[in-house]
Amino acid sequence: MSYTHTITVPMSYGQAVDATRAALAEQGFGILTEIDVKATFTTKLGADAGEAVGDYIILGACNPTLASKALAAEPELGALLPCNVVVRRGTTDDHATIDAIDPQTMVQLSGAPAVREVAEDAEQRLRAALTALSGIAQD
Repeated sequence: MSYTHTITVPMSYGQAVDATRAALAEQGFGILTEIDVKATFTTKLGADAGEAVGDYIILGACNPTLASKALAAEPELGALLPCNVVVRRGTTDDHATIDAIDPQTMVQLSGAPAVREVAEDAEQRLRAALTALSGIAQD
């Protein structure tokens, strides 16, 4: 089972992070959390571990309207929020990869109709953001 939507773009890591933030914002997502995995690995495990993972950031994206609806339907869904979006680039790569959580994962864990609606809306928005990123990369 795939639990992400993934695209690869011919961008530098920095360009991909900036473009991802902008594409998510266009779809109503703000960034609640940000985890620099490379920096964390370097600090906690040493430079070799940081270099091995390459450039890697996890953006915790949240659309407040959708999150509010999901939590009203099932407060426990907070454990699945925010929607994580990863921007990564290996040390020898000439492209960046962007992975966005597939919100349908929530539907598989909950049978509530309101959760299905939220997941479908979130999925449309995340896919639109990825499509926009693909379009930017082709310009």
